[in-house]
This record gives sequence, C-alpha cells and structure tokens, in this order.
Amino acid sequence: MLNKETKQKIIGKSATHQTDTGSAAVQVSLLTERIERLSEHLKGNNKDKHSRRGLLKMVVRRRKMLEYLKHTNEDLYMKTTKNLKLKQR
Repeated sequence: MLNKETKQKIIGKSATHQTDTGSAAVQVSLLTERIERLSEHLKGNNKDKHSRRGLLKMVVRRRKMLEYLKHTNEDLYMKTTKNLKLKQR
C-alpha cells in the first residue's frame, strides 16, 4: 500500500493542474507504482497466488486507462508513457 507522502509525490509529477488527483494520467501513475511494488513482493513470494491475481487485475486496469488516454488525449498519453517508461501500443 502506498503511503500519503508517496502518493502526493506521484500525483505532483503527473498532475495536469493544481487540484488534479483523478485524471487518467494520475491514475496510471499510481497504478504503475503499485504494480512495481507488488512485482517486487512476488519475486520473493512466488506462491502468493492471491496477490498475483490482484497484480493481473491492476495491469488490466492500467492497460484500459492507457487505451482511454490514447484515444482522448494522445499528447498526454505519449508524455505519460515516456515518463513512466512504459511500452507504447
């Protein structure tokens, strides 16, 4: 789970304006951080099937948000994928 300070830092990097906390770019950034942390957990705990299922659900949710972002605002999509070092589809 992400603590408040970490979330604020991530939101600050990807927010488009001062009060932006729920845009697709911010949500993708937060999901990416959670996915990275859970991936590290699963490297040491490879039998944790429940967490693996949650990880897959987060990856699918992030992929759907990126597709939405790509169709609605391609410039922001390119910027977000570049900043998070994600593959572009």
